[in-house]
Amino acid sequence: MNILIKYDISHICRIVLQEQIQKLNIDYNIIGLNEVEFKNGLSKDQTEQMKSLFQKYGIEIIDNQKAALVQKIRDTITDMIWKDDNLPNITTSAYLADKLHHSYGYLSNLFSEVTYTSIENYIILQKIERAKQMIISGNYTLTEISYQLSYSSVAHLSNQFKKTTGLTPSSFQRIIKARRENRAS
Repeated sequence: MNILIKYDISHICRIVLQEQIQKLNIDYNIIGLNEVEFKNGLSKDQTEQMKSLFQKYGIEIIDNQKAALVQKIRDTITDMIWKDDNLPNITTSAYLADKLHHSYGYLSNLFSEVTYTSIENYIILQKIERAKQMIISGNYTLTEISYQLSYSSVAHLSNQFKKTTGLTPSSFQRIIKARRENRAS
């Protein structure tokens, strides 16, 4: 028997951070996305202990300011696409500039410099991953998915889905349905 699970990665990470930092008895405050403020600073030993505690969860401490901002860009995009039922009614460029307090041109250039891909490509990948999850859940039609992910049409969603996965959304749906039927029998 299989069950589908919905979870909030941001919430899980916040809990892991809290549990691990509390082991070190350090006074802290978690600020926004992936940022922790230490009220009395950290010694080199405390930093190393924290790196060790975080490592088993795949959490890294980012020392480089550019890498930190790129991670904030990724997290903001992920939140935008995965948290809300519908994407914001403003352009992605305006949304990122507003949330991260930098011009979109700067954010876009930095993201490309560090990741060797564009913000637009990253957004497409995230939207297609969300579309796949929505298809797997079986609770949405392709029309609803395209609307919630701010595609202009089902055809636009289908084209990006096929370019990214090699399958049309309908083919993907049939594969999921066939797998469920095989497991049930």
